[in-house]
Amino acid sequence: MNEIERSCRELLTSNDINLNSEIDFDVNGEVHTLSFGYIIETFMMASHTSQLAFLAALQKAMQSNDDGAEKFFEGMGQLLLMTHLSKNIETP
Repeated sequence: MNEIERSCRELLTSNDINLNSEIDFDVNGEVHTLSFGYIIETFMMASHTSQLAFLAALQKAMQSNDDGAEKFFEGMGQLLLMTHLSKNIETP
């Protein structure tokens, strides 16, 4: 685990947010469940610059309001699913 990922995890746990919290996404009638921890791990596979952007956005979301973290992870989860689905689309 790199330092940025550790910072993301510590930010959540220090605010009493469980890394195993999950969000369900309905994609064409199929439910996909992603945990906060999984979303962090997946984004930490990106470039260093993207990792820093993820951390900065998470910090900002945590400062915004009580449901800032949940809204942040909803958005990041949607982005992951859209990216995954777009890679699986067959092109003619």
